[in-house]
Amino acid sequence: MKIILISDKSGLSKTVSLGRWTRQLLSLCLLGVAPLSIGALVGYGFSSNDSEVLDQQALTAMKEKHSKEQQLLSETKLNAEQQIQALTLRMAEIQARLVRLDALGERITAVAKLDKGEFDFNQVPALGGPETDDQGGFLENPDFIDAIDSLSERIEDRAQQLNILETLLANRKIEGEVFLAGRPIKKGWMSSHFGHRTDPFNGRVAMHEGVDFAGKLGSDVITVGAGVVTWSGDRYGYGQMVEINHGSGYMTRYAHNMENKVEMGDIVKKGQVIALMGSSGRSTGPHVHFEVYKHGRPVDPATYIHRASR
Repeated sequence: MKIILISDKSGLSKTVSLGRWTRQLLSLCLLGVAPLSIGALVGYGFSSNDSEVLDQQALTAMKEKHSKEQQLLSETKLNAEQQIQALTLRMAEIQARLVRLDALGERITAVAKLDKGEFDFNQVPALGGPETDDQGGFLENPDFIDAIDSLSERIEDRAQQLNILETLLANRKIEGEVFLAGRPIKKGWMSSHFGHRTDPFNGRVAMHEGVDFAGKLGSDVITVGAGVVTWSGDRYGYGQMVEINHGSGYMTRYAHNMENKVEMGDIVKKGQVIALMGSSGRSTGPHVHFEVYKHGRPVDPATYIHRASR
């Protein structure tokens, strides 16, 4: 085997003859280098492809993670908006209850006849006290919501208690209004008592089922208790008369009036002017004949005239 060598500088060629053992050694070298080169090339190709696949998988994983984070963020935002909306509705409900409590408190104040300035629902209650070292942190969201729920329940309880108190005060006021007490006139004097007396027209002893109050003609006749007018007009012997039903079996009559100021069916208050004093009917002069009936039977009005009003 011959090998021709050519010089790069001079361009001259030279022939070298290889022996048998030299040729075999060279062949072995060539056979060893070729597979390594091919393996390196193949390995480089596979390595390049694997790198591209890994980069693509990493990019896909990052996109999926970003998408999940975006979804989680959207859900968190929606949840926060829903909680804010729920808190807003709850605060509006509490505010409405406070408005009702203020109105109820004002009514109770009026019914209870508290002095002006003794209790004012339009002012924020005064609070205070020294600062202490034992102070906690601010309420967290769950604690804050629980505090709102607790406050709402307390407000509801107070509203029920105030409603009960208002009912009791109203009933007491009604009882005080229908409680018979006082005289049926503003000015005048008692001219005749309840019981047997000499009749001023025939001189005979007769039962006088009421009391008489004499006074100035045309002076006010007032009711001694609240009630409903069941009669207003002329009645034999009584002249112009007003009859009032006070409930609980009580009824009063105001007779010999010059003019009645109420009509049947009217609701009257205690102390209201219901007539003007006169001398109509069987009468000898200006006065009001006052009768009190209990469960349909006449009783002595003096018991109710001299007792204190509620």
